[in-house]
Amino acid sequence: MQPISPELREWIVAQLAAGHSVAALRASMHAAGWRDDATDAALAEVERAALGGASAAAAPAEPAGPARTEMPGPDLEGAPLYIDAGDRRVQVLQTVQHPRVIVFGNLLGGEECEALIAAARARLARSLTVETKTGGETLNVDRTSEGMFFERGENETVQRIEARIARLLNWPLEFGEGLQILRYAPGAQYRPHYDYFDPREPGTPTILRRGGQRVGTLVMYLQEPERGGGTTFPDIGLEVAPVRGTGVFFSYDRPDPATRTLHGGAPVLAGEKWVATKWLREREFR
Repeated sequence: MQPISPELREWIVAQLAAGHSVAALRASMHAAGWRDDATDAALAEVERAALGGASAAAAPAEPAGPARTEMPGPDLEGAPLYIDAGDRRVQVLQTVQHPRVIVFGNLLGGEECEALIAAARARLARSLTVETKTGGETLNVDRTSEGMFFERGENETVQRIEARIARLLNWPLEFGEGLQILRYAPGAQYRPHYDYFDPREPGTPTILRRGGQRVGTLVMYLQEPERGGGTTFPDIGLEVAPVRGTGVFFSYDRPDPATRTLHGGAPVLAGEKWVATKWLREREFR
């Protein structure tokens, strides 16, 4: 059976508290790639905790603080179809208001995609996730990709793309983490999760010292799989197709499920998917 992550428990509790039905949650989880047995087990676990009052997952969350007013994102005043990103004219393909999601076309060129894949291939290792209990990193059964990080500005291609992102999203280049490259083989996926750091976890203060909270995520597709591999947003029933050269951006003004930024990478059904991810922090990332 698929393991039940703390993030999934938190999401279920938040959705039930918001008035969503169990049937709606089950449909969302199924669309995100969860098997029926795992879905039923997760819902039953949360229900038992709510009745017994013994589970930390069912405890009321501490306030996440006020929403930020200054956030990364493109200037969409006047509903433009294209945005000048300095060295490239980027398309606006789709927008969602809540959560704030924007799908970009023509964000990367084919040669740039190939250059990133070639430079990353020899350095791939099993992807890790941030361990919020300690502030370090750990293997996570919810994430079955391989990946690596470029240092910020590590090579000419990375420098050019980072400058383009900074201009496109109106956010200082120095506030970005290093570019991460991920490879998803057939069957690989990243189950639904949040990108912000949970303020209730003991390791979060250590993580935040490097640049504060994450406030935005940009996922860019470098190679299309033959089937599957979309980026899913279960709260709103959205799936973004992993088309080469396009990207999906979303932001979160507080570390709270109310941002509706639960997202995941659906399983790759055939072929390989390669992506580049840029996480944005609230201040300079060191």
